[in-house]
Amino acid sequence: MGELNATGSIATSSASGSVSIADLARPVVNAVRRTIACSEILRREEENDAVRDEGADIASAHGILGSSPALRRVLDRVARVAATDATVLITGETGTGKELIARAIHASSPRAKRALVTLNCAALPEGLIASELFGHERGAFTGALERRRGRFELASGSTLFLDEIGELPPAMQVALLRVIQDGEFERVGGSETLRTDVRVVAATNRNLEEAVREGRFRADLFFRLNVFPICLPPLRERAEDIALLAEYWANRCSRSVGKAIRGIDESALAGLCTYPWPGNIRELQNVVERAVILSRASILDFSDFELPSLVAEAARSARGGPANERAEIEEALAESRGRVYGPDGAAEALGVPPSTLEARIRRLKIDKHAFRRAVAPSDRTSVVPAWLPDRAATARQPEFAA
Repeated sequence: MGELNATGSIATSSASGSVSIADLARPVVNAVRRTIACSEILRREEENDAVRDEGADIASAHGILGSSPALRRVLDRVARVAATDATVLITGETGTGKELIARAIHASSPRAKRALVTLNCAALPEGLIASELFGHERGAFTGALERRRGRFELASGSTLFLDEIGELPPAMQVALLRVIQDGEFERVGGSETLRTDVRVVAATNRNLEEAVREGRFRADLFFRLNVFPICLPPLRERAEDIALLAEYWANRCSRSVGKAIRGIDESALAGLCTYPWPGNIRELQNVVERAVILSRASILDFSDFELPSLVAEAARSARGGPANERAEIEEALAESRGRVYGPDGAAEALGVPPSTLEARIRRLKIDKHAFRRAVAPSDRTSVVPAWLPDRAATARQPEFAA
């Protein structure tokens, strides 16, 4: 029979001793906890799947092409922030599609019923930026013949996209900070304080953190803009998407110029995938359009693409094609023990930029890490890790091999 013990819990007696109700209930409690944990995991997985699906829908709706992991991460962030009013700072190299992402954020937001308002901060003289942002009153300056509404006034209830925000003059940075923080501003030459309900999406190809350290950009404005950062990857980090983008632009450009281009030669595509693309998607579009114009055949080949690196690719193909390219890369990785970057890296040995070599390694599906692990078995007792130099054992250290 159960009895109340010293701790206040009920215990039952048995031949082996007393057992508390807490002991009896513990397996049930643990089972319930496991069930709750599994339910939470499933809920999060379903939520992530929904966000990924939403990201894919955003991409298809706005002509964003690609399936690389880097692009999927961007689309995931777009899907998560679009429905909010959070300020977004889009960063990335020139030509990576920052305005396209800004338009996708606006079009997927509750503010999409109103038109997106845009302003390129680098396209206007310093004296006109205040008027463009905040508007002006009649007679505020020479040539101000009538009152004019600025972008913040026009964008009330919508989204204002400020491109090249890093080019904004210091005086305008102060005024912009106030309107983002308080939603208030005055027209140039006016005394009436106006209020606006604007969501700000800004973009820049500059490193604003470095600009803040150098005193060229206000730290308080940077923190106001950097509520939800989205960093767009350069095209060289989206090597998986290059072929798709090139084929898309070839098809589109061929229709516009009235040519029947059926595709791009595989060897030319391989060359395009290894080019570093400093101008990113914009450069790829221009290069493909030029190739379509120059082509005399229905399939674009090496000779149609005017890029120096593609000539080198053509020469490499003539020496043995992809198989020979793989052998060269693997040999360089073996000699560098899997290192790509640095003075002793494989990129320097091959005479190519490290980013280009990384793209080739991904395209050829070479496991560069294997060259750090692979050690000749002839002298295992003398092996030290590749990252820990052993000067005394240098003479007997075996070479890494593929």
